Amino acid sequence: MFLAKEIESLKKERNAVILAHNYQVGEIQELADHVGDSLGLSYRAAEAEADVIVFCGVHFMGETAKIVNPGKTVVIPDMAAGCSLSDSCPPEKLSAYLEEHAEKNYYVVAYINCSAGVERIRREYPDAPVVAHPECTQAVRLLADEVCSTEKMIDYCKKSPAGAFIIVTESGMLHRLKREIPEKHFIPGPTDHCACADCRYMKLNTLEKLHKCLRDLVPAIELPEELRLRAERPIRRMLELSRG
Repeated sequence: MFLAKEIESLKKERNAVILAHNYQVGEIQELADHVGDSLGLSYRAAEAEADVIVFCGVHFMGETAKIVNPGKTVVIPDMAAGCSLSDSCPPEKLSAYLEEHAEKNYYVVAYINCSAGVERIRREYPDAPVVAHPECTQAVRLLADEVCSTEKMIDYCKKSPAGAFIIVTESGMLHRLKREIPEKHFIPGPTDHCACADCRYMKLNTLEKLHKCLRDLVPAIELPEELRLRAERPIRRMLELSRG
């Protein structure tokens, strides 16, 4: 409770906005000005009027916020909050590969894979629709009643007449669903062989680290201006096209 009050006070003092990804722990979501997926929070970052943006997510999300807000201070609670996907595809290796195969004009798409422990839990809750993230394996998607982004999950569960749902995505999403739709029951879909249901990178951000980064304005996201300018154009195009 003390830290929460301190964070609220510092937020006003710094004229800061706190953006929290759906996969953050519940206590951070409760303090955030906006909770959403990476795309939704990119919009919030682009529209931010605050002097300071605190991005509770992974490192590349903070970078996106800095790219579209070069004049603002952008901090994240833990600089080590990376992403196994981006780490597994170093930009220099991807660039070299694309250059080598330039004639093929490749597009690059990457997804997280979740395991398919939904064969068992569905038998336990036969009347509960299965709602899965598109990044799950094909086996999960084929069993699901609805495959959608985390933002769409909110809308689907609100409108569905069902009273219970099996949710197959990162565990932090359950907090938001329970908070926004408290009258319904949400059952976490199991993952047998991976930790996708509890992202260790997202969970590096804690209330203590949020308080410290807002107090000290570190760690801050810094980008070379040449790189920022090169990245800004495709990101803004992505935001414009996604609105359509």
